[in-house]
Amino acid sequence: MNQTIVLETPRLRLRPLTSNPADVAEFVRMHADPRVNTFVGAYTEQQAVDRLRIVEQQWAQRGHGLFAVESREDGRFLGRSGLQYWEQWDEVEAAWTYRFEAHGHGYATEAAEAFLAWGWRTLGIDRITSLIDPRNAASARVAERLGFRAGALEQRFEPARDMIVYELRRPAA
Repeated sequence: MNQTIVLETPRLRLRPLTSNPADVAEFVRMHADPRVNTFVGAYTEQQAVDRLRIVEQQWAQRGHGLFAVESREDGRFLGRSGLQYWEQWDEVEAAWTYRFEAHGHGYATEAAEAFLAWGWRTLGIDRITSLIDPRNAASARVAERLGFRAGALEQRFEPARDMIVYELRRPAA
């Protein structure tokens, strides 16, 4: 896995998310909060390990994936954010999930601006999507602030869930 990729913003440090025990514990804790897991679900420890191993594989095979987002001030885990590849739709998705205490501070937008800029520089793609539950107004606002445009309502995942597919095109040079 390429762990050398670290992005920093004025307030945040983004590093590849791993299946190490500390990341697993933070991932499970974040997703256990019903104020967070309404749209993304909860994870047992084993489910988190399995999911984070997929994240590590994606970093190793594709050179991108989900980042752990940490406060530069004190190192605390705030959430996860990044670019994940969905083979079944052959698309790269910008995704973000944050601890409830981190909501409303602009962290999702700040981190996404950093990983999107990095993604456009390093990935040979022209389009990034963001899959957002139609009830998730906060994530929709983040996507819109980043320049994503709402597209079709599609059934995605198993079991099928309605998701609005937001789209962002590569900025002109």
